[in-house]
Amino acid sequence: MGLHRKALRTTAVGAVSATLVAGSALGFAPAAQAAPHPVRFVDITGDGGTILKANVVTPAGADAGRRYPLLVLPTSWATPQIEYLAQAQKLADSGYVVVTYNSRGFWQSGGYIEVAGPPDIADASRVIDWALANTPSDAERIGMAGVSYGAGISLLAAAHDKRVRAVAALSGWADLIDSIYSGRTQHSQAAALLQGAGRITGRPSPELQQVFKDFFASNLEKEPELIAWGKKRSPAAYLDRINDNGAAIMLANAWGDTIFPPNQYADFYEKLTVPKRLELRPGDHATAEATGLLGLPNDVWTDTERWFDHYLKGENNGIDREQPVRLKSRTGGDYEDYPDWKSVAATIRKIDLAGSTSIRTNVNSGADGGVILLSSILDQVAQLPPTASIPLLPRRWAAVWQSERYATTQQVRGTAKLHTTLTPTEASGTLVAYLYDVGPLGLGKLVSNAPYTFHGRTPGKPFGVDLELFSTAYDVPAGHRLALVVDTVDPLYIEHNPSGARLTFSSPANDPSYVSIPLREQ
Repeated sequence: MGLHRKALRTTAVGAVSATLVAGSALGFAPAAQAAPHPVRFVDITGDGGTILKANVVTPAGADAGRRYPLLVLPTSWATPQIEYLAQAQKLADSGYVVVTYNSRGFWQSGGYIEVAGPPDIADASRVIDWALANTPSDAERIGMAGVSYGAGISLLAAAHDKRVRAVAALSGWADLIDSIYSGRTQHSQAAALLQGAGRITGRPSPELQQVFKDFFASNLEKEPELIAWGKKRSPAAYLDRINDNGAAIMLANAWGDTIFPPNQYADFYEKLTVPKRLELRPGDHATAEATGLLGLPNDVWTDTERWFDHYLKGENNGIDREQPVRLKSRTGGDYEDYPDWKSVAATIRKIDLAGSTSIRTNVNSGADGGVILLSSILDQVAQLPPTASIPLLPRRWAAVWQSERYATTQQVRGTAKLHTTLTPTEASGTLVAYLYDVGPLGLGKLVSNAPYTFHGRTPGKPFGVDLELFSTAYDVPAGHRLALVVDTVDPLYIEHNPSGARLTFSSPANDPSYVSIPLREQ
């Protein structure tokens, strides 16, 4: 296990280094050279006197006597302050004052990486203060936006600063624990990627270093502290404040986001009572927004500008009258619009998981969720998700149930849910559930997955398991079937199965096991 984690961290560090170098040198430089507006690089004093490196773009020929709506954009995790420069230029063209700043602890900004902790939230307010004092910005028309880390900080700022009137949170999180510790299972590749990128480009705080240490060590004694640490940094924990403050919230994410899965965003969206919008597209973490960061046409950034145009400028562009939930299937087709999240799945169809099946642990059966970023990017650009030969999966290590062949296309939309009865031979264990689209030759394409870990159970005593798979939109062709596969090892997650343990899945008559499939009304 230790060697595996070390190799995983090394791979993550290498991957993120290459990405940052390529993105900064090749992507952002041309945008900066073509900039129609002068960019002013400034130092802003953040919370506790920490210096934040920032840049300011204002509308061309800005009238000193006129006030413009203000947009504040905190950078993503590990990215330099020029990340949003192409979009800042476009927004300035549209009449916004745009201030982007490097989040504390990264690159040239001072301080330590606090993971959207209280100092980061306070920094956002200090940047707003500075902008109001040093740019022709309007105190009554302030918005925040960001990708990933910047999205989380923007949502948290909306909970703590009433001046923020609109937010566009792109590829962000609402619940940090439900993102990287869902099902009580460490999302090890995601955490290793964040840890590696933080070490390369910034200065992790002592608290963050300890959090990572406890996280990878599976220190259960520290679990309450980890959850409390994550809750403090989760916009969902401040839902009442966000609703009371009234900022209009736009959320956008990708179906295959392996750092911040879409479930936690959808759950948060449903509980918002402010003007709101939810957009979900194919891709992985921040890939749906990537072309926009290079100044290329991009649906996410187009809708972000429309969102601010309406809620900060008062433009009658119709975005407030559109159906607020907008989805695009991973298998192609046009955008689909819905009045709310619960309307996405108009029909629920169950696949019975009959009989009793026992599997051994500690071996990867061949079913897995792929590789962080790479697998979902392949799915996004070429519709090539992770695959497995369902007939060849070793039943010693994998439990498999299949539906009948479907006579018509099945449009899976929303969140599939597993309900089963589990009897372990040990007190702790991990399972991973996968939903596959299985073609005539038995090749399964991954539709969704999710991990589940238990601790403190009585060996030999059955208990109920309810697990939500990650939300998705996927069309299963006619003539195909769906398969649920359960095994115990996946490179994306840390497993907690003692050597030699076995898991038995059963379906009692008084509590049948099933997987529920959410389907779009046709």
